[in-house]
Amino acid sequence: MDTDVVTIGIAQMDVQAANPEANLDHAQRLAADAHDAGADMLLLPELWLHGYALDQAADRAAPLGEGGFAEMAALSREFGLYVAGSTLERHETGVSNTAALYDPEGCLLGSYRKIHLFRLMGEDQYLVPGDHPTMCRTPWGLVGLAICYDLRFPELFRVMALSGAVMFLVPAQWPEKRLETWLILVRARAAENELFVAACNRVGHDGDTEFAGKSLVADPQGGILLSGNQQEGLLLAHTDMRQVGVVRRYLTVFEDRRPNAYYLP
Repeated sequence: MDTDVVTIGIAQMDVQAANPEANLDHAQRLAADAHDAGADMLLLPELWLHGYALDQAADRAAPLGEGGFAEMAALSREFGLYVAGSTLERHETGVSNTAALYDPEGCLLGSYRKIHLFRLMGEDQYLVPGDHPTMCRTPWGLVGLAICYDLRFPELFRVMALSGAVMFLVPAQWPEKRLETWLILVRARAAENELFVAACNRVGHDGDTEFAGKSLVADPQGGILLSGNQQEGLLLAHTDMRQVGVVRRYLTVFEDRRPNAYYLP
């Protein structure tokens, strides 16, 4: 694997609530497409297996290593890909919306429980929030995990960037009516932290809510490497990881920070 150039496959798909069989079949087809296209990684949407059937979350959630997590590991092994996405995790204190990243052997590199629960989709009623960031060690550097609504909280991303992250992976279910905000925030998180952000958003409808699609990959200057449409399908982006170092040496944002001055007198 070339650790300088990483080809990311974005699985822009509709997610059918409470229909894991259909969602898994779709993810498998997109993983096969990613393999055939020479991708190194496949990024699935938020809650890709069950969707927002949160009133059934307690029954559908599974521990790490089972359920949707086992399916992601199986996709990694079958197609030789790094695979990331979020699904429902059952643990000792409840159920969380948890993102995970697996290597091509199906080994778990890290998992992240969504810290910022989205009230407008009822997450606060059914889910337990996470309490810490997660970064995963990969051949091309440290990769931070975040989920959808987290994009509105730049401090989460900054702490990972300060700890060495070179890329963020963000599975999402972001509505069409806030599309412009989605596009702005993904690019902002990339530009302010001088790294790559790969963000996979679902398409389709859930009840009255239309989802935006428009998955994108932003480079360390906030430029758009990939911008999807609102159709299902695999999207590909080639990220030259050397750009992170080039941009950070040219524009010394981290060296120029003055955290001791960031307070109100």
